[in-house]
Amino acid sequence: MTYPKIPLAQSIIEICLAKGVGHIVISPGSRNAPLTIGFANHPGFTCYSIADERCAAFFAMGIAQQIKKPVAVVCTSGSALLNYYPAVAEAFYSQIPLVVISADRPHDKIDIGDGQTIRQENVYANHILYNANLLEQASQENDRLINEAINTAVSQKGPVHINAPFEEPLYETVNELSVTPNVTEAAEELPVQEDLAPFIGKWNAAKKKLVLVGVNDPNTIDRAIIEQLANDPSVVVMTETPANLHHEKFLGSIDTIITPFTHDDFEAWRPDILLTFGGMVVSKRVKAWLRKYAPAEHWHIDTFRAYDTFGALTKHFVADANVFLNDLLPKTQPIESDYNQKAQELKAFRKVKHDAYLAKVPFSDLKAFDTILPALPQNSQLQISNSASIRYAQLFEMRGDVEVFCNRGTSGIDGSTSTAVGAALGSGKETVLITGDVSFLYDSNALWNNYIPKDFKIIVINNGGGGIFRILPGHSENAVFNTYFETAHHLTAEHLAKMYGFGYQSASDEESLKDALPSFMERSGQPKILEVFTPMRENDGVLLGYFRELV
Repeated sequence: MTYPKIPLAQSIIEICLAKGVGHIVISPGSRNAPLTIGFANHPGFTCYSIADERCAAFFAMGIAQQIKKPVAVVCTSGSALLNYYPAVAEAFYSQIPLVVISADRPHDKIDIGDGQTIRQENVYANHILYNANLLEQASQENDRLINEAINTAVSQKGPVHINAPFEEPLYETVNELSVTPNVTEAAEELPVQEDLAPFIGKWNAAKKKLVLVGVNDPNTIDRAIIEQLANDPSVVVMTETPANLHHEKFLGSIDTIITPFTHDDFEAWRPDILLTFGGMVVSKRVKAWLRKYAPAEHWHIDTFRAYDTFGALTKHFVADANVFLNDLLPKTQPIESDYNQKAQELKAFRKVKHDAYLAKVPFSDLKAFDTILPALPQNSQLQISNSASIRYAQLFEMRGDVEVFCNRGTSGIDGSTSTAVGAALGSGKETVLITGDVSFLYDSNALWNNYIPKDFKIIVINNGGGGIFRILPGHSENAVFNTYFETAHHLTAEHLAKMYGFGYQSASDEESLKDALPSFMERSGQPKILEVFTPMRENDGVLLGYFRELV
């Protein structure tokens, strides 16, 4: 075995090994050479070399998203670790265990004009669960900090930062370890024991109970619980596309259901109890509704956090959602109500209107999603970029065999492709990314990656700019809008596909898209890009017409 000579580097590597941090994403640099040498030469780690630090961090986060274990990113000193920040913030709000390990100059080199040196300690202060600011020499205190950082990433599900100062020489190696670091386990936290009696009484008395599910991992809620919620006459379940929770009685296209509502409709649908679980909610309309027409009670279930998204939070149940629902629901009694029945009637009515409009609509972003989503491979994973892509997907019922993921923690477009590549690698499942052109171009360095699975597929909806801004209020057709908001362009993915060894297909109307999809979705020996060109100036009109015709 070859080890770095620097004892502190040995301690970090050995503690990572002992605590099961087996995936290490490394970006090139000299100051992190002791870590790179140690991780890359050890058979206990799977290492990846990703040059662009922003892409590297999102790639690592995508792996962690799927394997549910901490993944480490390792970089050199200076601005390198600042490029991790978008992924750190996303991991913080999406509760994904990401371990940032940054090499640093020794403390006496900071702020004296030394090259590639910044103030690295606590640099992620507002979006980090734990900072381990290490001293240059290996010590029991350093071991404690490293252990605590990794333990926190696991127990609290989020990003942590280990900052390690190294003095030159950096590349020297030895054949034997010079340290035996201490490895400590995280203290087990017992679940909070709630007295559910008062809440059972409220639940039993409420005739309108709305369950709203945000971003949620697949297969986390027992089938019996799903059935009980679906068949309770006083319960309506609304699920978002990344909620990964399916039943024929659930309302899976929230905006399709509520956008045409009048004041009287919103009031009639106002829940007595709002029960939420999962992560961030995509739909702006449901947030606006529940903020203006607030429920009497809002209960949120989460092991760590409860955001007061609707300004009505009354109770945070610190628990796993499935465990809590298995405890609560068997103790409740059904109450006579037409809440669920009216929801089913409205769902059926909207479905007729939805189908009728899609049958006559011209080719557009909306029609592209209507064509693409049914063609997704069976039992595949769908990664969706932010902005318009996830909002269009929200208008369609998603098949239950397709797992859906989206970076909704900060809702940024910056790392969607890199995350999808990491997720495809981490899950081992056939993965399709649907992304807008601006998000795709913004993260094009995600394709500069030697670990992209051969059956990874990208569908780029290219409407020539930031089409989301045409949908948002305030749009007007002028040079300022086109240049600074929409960022109109005439770029395509074709040459990027060729440079990075992707297969490339394109479509520009419904017929060519339908023709392209079967062969595109087939497994092959190389990753693929399908670029779908839609009409920039027609898309917003088609979407607005959709909402008008739902009534």
